[in-house]
Parts: sequence; C-alpha cells; structure tokens
Amino acid sequence: MSIISEIIKLHNKLSQKSVFEVDDGITSCDEIIELCRKATAEGCVLLKNDGTLPLGNQQFALFGRCQINTFYVGYGSGGDVKPPYKVSILEGLRAGGANLDSQVAETYEHWTKNHIPDEGYWGHWPMCYKEMPVKDEFIASAAKRNTTAVVVIGRAAGEDRENKIERGSWYLTDVEENLLALARKYFKKVCVIINSGSIMDVTRIEKHKPDALMFVWQGGQETGNAVADVLLGKVSPSGKLTDTIAKIENYPSYKYFGNKKYNNYAEDIYVGYRYFNTFARDKIIYPFGYGLSYTKFEISDCKVKQTVKTAVTVTFAIKNAGGFTGKQVVQVYLSVPQGKLGKPSRELAAYVKTKELAPNETQSLSVTVELKDFASFDDTGISGYKNSFVLESGEYKIFIGENVNEVKQIFVINLEKTVLIKACEEACAPRYSYKRMVNANGLRYEDTPVATVNLRECLQSRLPETLKGKGNTYFKLQDVIDGRITLDEFVAEFTPEELEAITRGSLYMMNSPYGPKGNAGTFGASCQSLFDKGIPAISTNDGPSGARLQAHSTLLPNGVALASTFNDELVENLAYEFGKEVIERKSHVLLAPGINIHRNPLCGRNFEYFSEDPYLTGKMAVAYIKGVQGAGASATPKHFACNNQESKRSKNDSRVSQRALREIYLKGFEICIKEAKPDCLMTSYNKLNGIYNYFNYELVTTILRDDWGYEGCVMTDWWMKSGKSEVFKTLENQAYRVRAQVDVFMPGAPNFGRYKGKSDGTILKSLKGKDGITLAELQRSAKNVLKLCIKYSAK
Repeated sequence: MSIISEIIKLHNKLSQKSVFEVDDGITSCDEIIELCRKATAEGCVLLKNDGTLPLGNQQFALFGRCQINTFYVGYGSGGDVKPPYKVSILEGLRAGGANLDSQVAETYEHWTKNHIPDEGYWGHWPMCYKEMPVKDEFIASAAKRNTTAVVVIGRAAGEDRENKIERGSWYLTDVEENLLALARKYFKKVCVIINSGSIMDVTRIEKHKPDALMFVWQGGQETGNAVADVLLGKVSPSGKLTDTIAKIENYPSYKYFGNKKYNNYAEDIYVGYRYFNTFARDKIIYPFGYGLSYTKFEISDCKVKQTVKTAVTVTFAIKNAGGFTGKQVVQVYLSVPQGKLGKPSRELAAYVKTKELAPNETQSLSVTVELKDFASFDDTGISGYKNSFVLESGEYKIFIGENVNEVKQIFVINLEKTVLIKACEEACAPRYSYKRMVNANGLRYEDTPVATVNLRECLQSRLPETLKGKGNTYFKLQDVIDGRITLDEFVAEFTPEELEAITRGSLYMMNSPYGPKGNAGTFGASCQSLFDKGIPAISTNDGPSGARLQAHSTLLPNGVALASTFNDELVENLAYEFGKEVIERKSHVLLAPGINIHRNPLCGRNFEYFSEDPYLTGKMAVAYIKGVQGAGASATPKHFACNNQESKRSKNDSRVSQRALREIYLKGFEICIKEAKPDCLMTSYNKLNGIYNYFNYELVTTILRDDWGYEGCVMTDWWMKSGKSEVFKTLENQAYRVRAQVDVFMPGAPNFGRYKGKSDGTILKSLKGKDGITLAELQRSAKNVLKLCIKYSAK
C-alpha cells in the first residue's frame, strides 16, 4: 500500500463527521440479492462457444488472479459503495458446487495473499492487477488432471480514470498473454472470462484461439454467484452486446478522442454500429446486439400491422429449438431512406426479451415501431425544413433478428413525400465549423453548420413574471401541502437572501449534517429561515451501482451489465428494490442513472453508462428511473450532456452538431424525460460547443425545459468552474447558472471549501445589476426545488 493511498484513506475517514446515524446493521434484502444475481447472469455476453460451456460437473482448472481479486464495479462516485459482502468468482464457483482443480485454486490463493494489490487513490486506481506469472510446468501439470482451463481476465476504469491504449488496460499484459499461450498449448479446451466494466480488445485474446469467450462485466456483490450460475449451466447466458467490438483504431472517434481542449465530433451521427454497419462492416469483430446462448431459437409467424401511416405493430412467435432452457432477445431494426440528409444503414427501433423458455416451448410477442421516433434532424435546411425533425420520402424497411447483422426484412412503409414531424428552435449549434461525416453514396465529409442564435432576443421572450408578495412571512410549506395557499404565494414571500440560499446546497462540501452519514450533500433548507418555513433538507447520494453511504448498501451490477440484459422489466424491478434501500437509509435523491453515450470505448465512465445506442440507453434509463421513483426515492439522470471522456473533463469542449446532439447524445435523455419523468437531472462538467453545460441556456432552457417540457429540478455536478456570460456582461457564476434554469448548485461550497458557510455573492449582486438575473428567474428555480421538498415533506 503506497503512502499516498494511506493519506487519501485517512482523509476520507476524517471527512465523515456529519450527521445523524443510520443503523449500520442494515443489509441487503433477499429480493434485491436475487435480482442482482439474476441481472448479472442475464447480462453475461457469450461471444464464442464450441460446446466448451457449460462446464457442468466436469473438473476444470481456474486461472487468473481475478478469480480471487474480482472486479465488482468501476471506480469513483459511480462505484464507491459499502456492500455487506462480495462474492468473488472463485467463491461463487465453490458455493455453486463446481468441480474445481484444488491444487491450482490453492496456488492462486497462496500467491494473492502474499501479493496484495495496491488499490491506489482517486484517479490513480489500478486498471488491472499484476497477474501471477506461470511456467510451463505448472500449466502442463494442471492439464494432466483437467481437460478444460478457464482463464479470468480483469479490468477496471472509472471517474477521472480513462482506459488507455496500452497493455494492462485496453490490451492484455505480457503475463496474461503468456498465461493464455500456455493454456492453449497444454489444454484441450480453453475458456476466457472477461471481468470488466466495459469492452476491451479481444484480438489478442482471439489470437490464442479460445474455445469459449464471455464478458461477465462487473456484477456487484453477486458477481461470483452469477458467473458460477452461467459457467456451470444453471443459467443460460442471454446478454447482448451494447457496443460494437472492433480494433481501437477502427472506431470513428479514434482521432477525435482524448484531446485536452476540445474534441470535434467528426463522426457526427455515425457512432458505434451506425458507423460500422454503414461504412465499415468488414471491421466489425462482434456486432452490436450479439450474444450466444446454450440453446437455439427460431423466430416464426411474423405479422406486421400498419396501425397508422407511420407506425406498425410486429407480432411473432419465438421457439426454443435447442436442448437447454433459456431466454432470447428479439431485436427490430429500421432502415430509412437516404434522402438528401444521408442516414445510417439501420437503427435499433425496438427489442423484447422472452420469458425463460424450456426446450420446444414457444412464446408469442409483439413490439411497436413508430417512425416519428426515428426522424432525422435537419440542421442544414436541405430537406426544406431547417432545424426540424423530418421523415424523408422513400422506403422505410423493418427488419427482425438476433443482432444488427443477423436480421431479415419483414415489412416496408413507403412515404411518397417528406413529412415534417417537429419544427424546433436552433439550439446548441457549434460556434466553430469542422468537417463531419455524411453518407452521400459512401463516406463523405461536409462543413458543420454554425450557430446563428441571438441569445438576448431568445431570452426576452422567455422571462417569467415576478411573483409579488403581501408580507405574509408566517407561511410554511405545510400550508402549500394542505392547499391553504399556492406554491406561487409561498415563494412570493421569500426574501432575495432566502431565494439565493434555496438554489444552492447546504454549504458543506459533502456529508451534510442534515443527511445520513456519507451523503453527497443536501439542498432545500440551507439556512435557518428556510428550516423555520418547514422546508426539509433533501439528502443526495451517489450513484448508479449502489447507495454510496457509510451504511451498508447493495452493490449492484454495473450499467453495462444491466443494459446487456435487454430486460426492461428486470432492470425496473431491481431499481425498485434499490429505491427502497435509498429511502430506508434516510436518503432521498439518488444521483443516477448515468446515461451518456459510449462514443469511444476508452471513456472511463462507460462502465456506469449503458450503450453506444441512444434508444437502448433511453429505454434502460426509463426502467431504472421508474423503479427508483416507484419506491419513493428520486432519480437523477446524468451527465447532461456529452460527458464522453474523463480526461480534462472540466475543461474540455465537446463540439457537436445539432443533428448529432438531437439524434444521438440527447436522445436517451429525451426518452427518459418524457417517459419516466425523473424528479431531478444533473448537468455535466464539460463545455458543449464552447459553453459549460451548467451555464448553457440553450441546452437547459430551450431544449430541456421548453422543447421537452421538463418541470423537475436541475442541479450541477459537484462544484463547477467560474464563468462570465459573453452576452450579458455582468452575469457570472451562480447568477449565470440560474439564468440557464440550472436550479441548484451542489454541494454548495465552491472550490472545495471556499466560501464555506456563505454564498459567493454573485446572485444578489446580479439582481441589482444591468443585464443581471431578475427576481422572477430566481423564484422560478426556487419553485422547482420546492416541488421536490413537497414530495418529501408529505411522507
């Protein structure tokens, strides 16, 4: 353990000093444990299998230190959970009755006890653990006792910890390569298990010709039990890839990722399979939506009913035609006419997962596809409808199958003329033009349209009216709840100082005294007069993979594992039990789910995000949010928007076209906002086309509030950079944020303790200045916060 690691751990302990207690005896309930195990098993993606799996009762040798030092989750706020227990892969196999080679297992146990890995510290965590070196004699001896070798490869990345194009991260280490080479040399069968938060290079694994290859992701505290269920054949894998697997240099964002100042999103809408299946199908190693089973399935009796001119319902039967019980994901894709705008070759339009089907059992299912949900955004005007969603004339082809590559066409809708779906305002266009990809009978590049919005004019038409008080300072929030006064009447009596206070956190860095130990911060009541009005302190906690508090909480499967299930119902049920845990631990707002797009496989936070596909991302977010909020807690989808790299995340500028924003990077947010109505939303650290997102009026007001109709509470990520408006010269920092309709600055103390116990003064100063925020704008944000306070006051 390094000295730096010890210092960081000591600092973390000393910082946990708030707070009312939550019983540390709280543990995971049976329901959530069962759902975690089920989701992890269903999320396992089997890429290759010649009959080696399942292992059943045969004896086998288990290699790789991650059988013991298993990676359960990624790093940072999205994974720093205190679970009641964790089951390693070795422990899970033993508990599951696996016929393990005891000599090999004991050798690894002895070695790992004497080679404890340095867990590092924030932003410097290990991406892999140093592997045990092996020699020919050790492997050859094990091969004499066993037919099959199972090799576990482990990887992790996270917040402030990007994957790297080097050995020990994206690639295998030399020791891992040697282990695989020797296993292949001596064993008849070799199975490789990848215990990673997201995809990694498989070409150097494939070089050793494994007979079976499977991603088991990071399954939280039940990782070992779930992996054992799948390896031993108690559960058939039914997970599907949420990302395309290719060589790193073949991803379209390869040249435009990791830059310190800005990244041009030159691939535009051609992210992931939208690029590969349109321009580079020969570069695909494993396609989006791919995943094998221990059994086989057959789709039959497909029927398509055109419900309206631009929508269809697809019904079909799916049969388990093999000899093993299992589930299957049926995927429906849409191919739209190229028209004048150019389109990807196909897009995921619907999916559904079967129940568990016994051999020869059949299930009838149906899905609905609405073309309007896959309209193209024209940011050039070439279609005749600038800044609008359109369906261009031509043939809309519908496909059904097992993954994006293996599909068959089942229906065609022919639109005789271009249809305007929705006219929008220009918003968040790039300030600087760059060359972007376009499909024009092959891969071409064109200049990206740049911004023309007059922000001052845009604002003038949206300024709210001031709420005028009558001097009734005795009002309390309970009066609003009981219907004696309206929320407007309540807010009208707030002083400017109280309005300023309610739009920031409690002014404690984190771990507020008004929430359970280990909370991320509180907001709502952040001064005595607000408490006197009966306003509660709303407690927040990270994160997607469990409640990050001092009390024990269930460590859930990571985002990729959940999305790989393609099982909305399962994810919602798990999230419901998770939401109950949040409330049980006396917290309120869960800072999750993370729903940014996997633009590039190197992004450190891909483990907590879902996919390269916006439709799948959105639907998984809907399930997650409905579950959490159905249990009484509040969900906070994040990070809005385009947080697609961790390196220099608080300085980097994501330069993205309006079209790519609308069709790819904002689509998942739009789906979950409209279908799940999350109570909160969190902005990101990065800039979007030159403006930090917590200051971004066009993003938060024009798109989120006005276009999508969002009425919830928008908060910053924890801390933010200072900034001044280029349009409104006296507008800066907190006032700049309020004008954008970002309601709450969290956790309330800028720059790690500066201004602790007081505000930075920019809001009150702005109220008196030319071009400053109005009292009405401040009241508007206060109302958004109070809506959430009412939810928890009423409990």
